Parts: sequence; C-alpha cells; structure tokens
Amino acid sequence: MTYLLFAAGFVILIYGADKLIEGAASIGSKLGLSQVVVGLTIVALGTSLPELFINIFASIEGSTGLAIGNVLGSNIVNTYLIIGVAAIIYPITVTKRTSDILIPGTIFAALTLWALANDSFFGRDVQEIGTPDGIILLLFFAGFIYFIIFKPEKEKAVIPEIKIKELPAVKSIAFIILGAAGLYFGGDWIVKGSQKISSDLGVSQSFIGLTLIALATSLPELVTSIISARKKNSDMAIGNAIGSNIINIFFVLGVSSVINPIPFQKSMNFEIWMVIAASLLLLLLVKYTGKKRNTVTKWEGALLIAAYIAFLIYSSLKQA
Repeated sequence: MTYLLFAAGFVILIYGADKLIEGAASIGSKLGLSQVVVGLTIVALGTSLPELFINIFASIEGSTGLAIGNVLGSNIVNTYLIIGVAAIIYPITVTKRTSDILIPGTIFAALTLWALANDSFFGRDVQEIGTPDGIILLLFFAGFIYFIIFKPEKEKAVIPEIKIKELPAVKSIAFIILGAAGLYFGGDWIVKGSQKISSDLGVSQSFIGLTLIALATSLPELVTSIISARKKNSDMAIGNAIGSNIINIFFVLGVSSVINPIPFQKSMNFEIWMVIAASLLLLLLVKYTGKKRNTVTKWEGALLIAAYIAFLIYSSLKQA
C-alpha cells in the first residue's frame, strides 16, 4: 500500500499543482495583476510547488537528506535533462539576458548554498543549513522577485508563457482548494513512501531525492520546456528551467531550513558542485563553442543528456 500511495502521490501532487496554478492565475487576473506578476508569482513559483511540498513534509518528519537531495537533484535534471531534451527538439537560441544574468544567477545561488552549508569550512562546529541560513536564502529570493517584477524588460526569460483561463470565481476557489489538497496528500505520501523505499533498498534518502523524486517533480518543467521548444519559443524553454533552479535553492530550501534545520553531509558537496558544473557547462556551450554563438544545438543537447546519464550511473555506483 505504501508503494501504491507513493506512485499515486506524484500524480495528485502534479495535478494539484496544475489546478492550484490555474485557479490562482484566474483570481490574480480578476484582481487586475499584470501577466508579468501573475507569471512570476503564480506560474513560475507554481512549477516549484511539488518540490516545496515534498520538502515541507520531509523537513517536518526529519527526512532532511531527502529535502536537500530533492532540490539538488531537480536542479541537475533541469539543466542537463530538460534543456538537453528541449535542444534536441529544436535548437535553443539564448538571449543575452539569459546568458548574462540568469545562468550566472544559478551559479551564484549554488555557491551561496555551498557557503551556507559548509559551516566547518568556516570554523563552525555545526554542519547544517540552519534557520539563519534559510532566512538568508529567502532574502535572496525576495531580491530576485523584486528584480524581476520591477525590471521585467530584462528578465522576461524567466516568466513562463501562459494563457490565463478566465474561470468563475467559485470554480477558481474550488481549484485552489482541490490543488492544495492534492499537494498536501501527494507530498505526505511521497515522503512516507521514500522513507520505506530507502529502508527496503538500503540506500540513503538523499539518493532517492536526487534521482527518483527529482525526476518526477521536474515533470512540470519538462512539459513546459518541451511545449516551448516545439513552438520554437526556445529562450522560454531554457528560461523556465533556469528560473526554476534559482527558485528551488533560494525559496524551496529557504522555507525547508526555516521549518527544520537541515543537517548537511560533506558528501553532498559533490552534488552542489554538479549543479555549478552544469551551469558552467551550459554557459560554455552558449557563449564559447560551436559556429552559432548564443545557441544550444542538438548535439550539445545530446551532450547534456549524456552528462545526466553519467551522473545517474555515478550516483548509483556510490550507493552500491
């Protein structure tokens, strides 16, 4: 039954996020909010709701390895797999604002996480992402939100392409309630299921978060990026994935660590550096390789996917 609920949890979690976004976007439109604000605060944040709710339950139940593994794994999936798949569908033309601001922003977010997590490196006794660290992450997130809202012309790459459905107010509220319920039960079932899977397979919860849960919770970003790539709206494809990476570290981990301090194992530094390496590789491909600059070509997309497969193999061997 636990395994069935674990699988069902992903379905209702993602469905719940979708319905909550739909209802909230309609309410936001009725209140007169601009598409930029609705796109950022509701839709862009909404794609990170699965990670957020899993992390909230993981933090409450003390499954802190799952919490950080989920975020780092999702960021690795976003950069290697999602952008790689989108580039294979249609080469991604990257705007200057994405290559000069968003991609370096993901590197900054990951370096900030490394600095906050590695207390012993700075002479402190406790190795954790504590409540003060969470507050710092949330302050950076607030700065990120401020920059996007008040300088939208520079950062439209992070605003998902949306078509807001004008729903009746009662239906919008019903969708929000239904979505919240789906997120609640889905998050609870997934965390409980991951604890049992971790125990049954003899692997760490951080490994489950890095692989299985990260892949499942990144499905909304994958679908959004594939749709954008098929519409040849290529910069939107990369903007969705990269914007989600920044939100995952600053917002999702920030909230998680405020709820319950996250003990940090030094072995997880490898995954942080993998996130940094993924962004550096993407920056290299965009700005300095190939005949077409500011483009992620099909073969470069295949390279990103191959890098993700190599990461999965290495992570599996570490658990063996």
